[in-house]
Amino acid sequence: MEPIRVLVADDHPVVRHGLRTLLELQDDLEPVGEAADGAEAIRLVEETLPDVVLMDLVMPEVDGIEAIRQIRAFSPSTKVIVLTSFGEDDKVFPAIKAGAAGYLLKDVHPEDLADAVRRVQRGEALLHPAVAARLMREFADDRDSGADELTERELEVLGLIARGRSNKQIALELVVSEKTVKTHVSNILAKLHLADRTQAALYAVRRRLVDLDE
Repeated sequence: MEPIRVLVADDHPVVRHGLRTLLELQDDLEPVGEAADGAEAIRLVEETLPDVVLMDLVMPEVDGIEAIRQIRAFSPSTKVIVLTSFGEDDKVFPAIKAGAAGYLLKDVHPEDLADAVRRVQRGEALLHPAVAARLMREFADDRDSGADELTERELEVLGLIARGRSNKQIALELVVSEKTVKTHVSNILAKLHLADRTQAALYAVRRRLVDLDE
């Protein structure tokens, strides 16, 4: 199996070096470049087409949010994990809209970070509990309008999305086909007027449909 190719974007060289070292110690992860700002990250994504980008938010030239937006537009298959120092940084929520798939704090355990890269590459959504608390306060109330339209099965699928389950895992847990799960996910996003499963995960947490600490 080919290793997961990861690009690191952070304006602190010590952080970049530490992340590269962590990636090099994993048999299934491969660092493909380092960017000191958002503009360089965008350029390197265009050159290397990584599977996953570890993205700081506050950087010179182009900030992380704009970099995420441009990276996702250029390479939709590239997943982005926000890696920030501040659990209450109000830039994290806009990063959801920009297309980030994971939201972690820089104090995350190295093995948990490596596992997060693997999970995001599999299509899972990750919300650090501290970040989720921040996002719940920010999430717009007009997202609630479609909640009553969800079926019991769709609510069940939504709860599993919030727990980070992939479509394949949901299918196994509910004993249905993966195609059926994809249909449920599409219906959920349409009814709730959400862009992706990360926003759906946040919605489920905000509505207290799932407890991420369990």
